[in-house]
Amino acid sequence: MLDAIAARRSIRKFKTTEVPRNIIEEVLRAGMLAPSSKNRQPWQFVVTTGAAKAEALAAMERGLQCEAQQPLLPESAQYIAGAHNTLAIMRQAPVVIFVVNPLGLDLLTPQNAENRVFEICNAQSVGAAVENMSLAAVEHGLGSLWICDIYFAYRELCEWLNCSGELFAAFALGYPDEAPAPRPRKPWSDTVIWRE
Repeated sequence: MLDAIAARRSIRKFKTTEVPRNIIEEVLRAGMLAPSSKNRQPWQFVVTTGAAKAEALAAMERGLQCEAQQPLLPESAQYIAGAHNTLAIMRQAPVVIFVVNPLGLDLLTPQNAENRVFEICNAQSVGAAVENMSLAAVEHGLGSLWICDIYFAYRELCEWLNCSGELFAAFALGYPDEAPAPRPRKPWSDTVIWRE
């Protein structure tokens, strides 16, 4: 597994080759095996391919257009061009999986401290699931991209998904058409603090 961790990359160029359903299911199974706070398993995976993927991405495109006019995230406006680029990447990938936390509160729901802790614990759990999926993808010779730019089209994607709960992320999956070098990491001295 350490080899898969070292080999994992965020892939932004995909081949058009379809991914067999049984391999997609194995990637999903890896996600479902992740640890979760209080064993809540706060995840649901909406797998889109073909026409369904095109519909979802059309909803995302509408959301990006609305974001330019009436922003949900006005302080993040400088990142909208990156979201358009992400949409193009999602169009390339043969599979896009939307990750929903059915136990989560809608993004716009006010929260008290207890709900916030609940949300943080669930976010850690869903993050573990997505990381497991990323590593399983590597084991199968696939590439993936963990996508958060969906928040620029949050309302439109939630409406298309008809989801109750919280849209958490998207996950593009396919055979990579690039082999990026590893990205630099922070130095050990800036990251690890020992207290004895």
